[in-house]
Amino acid sequence: MESAQREEIMEQVKQQIAVANAQELLTKMTEKCFKKCINKPGTTLDSSEQKCIAMCMDRYMDAWNLVSKAYSSRIQREKDRMH
Repeated sequence: MESAQREEIMEQVKQQIAVANAQELLTKMTEKCFKKCINKPGTTLDSSEQKCIAMCMDRYMDAWNLVSKAYSSRIQREKDRMH
């Protein structure tokens, strides 16, 4: 297999992993925030439920981003040690 083909395959794998991570984030965030904020499911959300959902999603995204940055930083440090 040529180097260009390997790089293309690796790029496709990275994109698939990114999509899977985004799907997992959305699924978990929806599940956790729904459980936290919605006591009686109905056809609409009242204002307190809307605020709760918005704040929950913001906190979840902040936490996800913090963990992702820490993970990326650790991976980079490990790569640097190997070189």
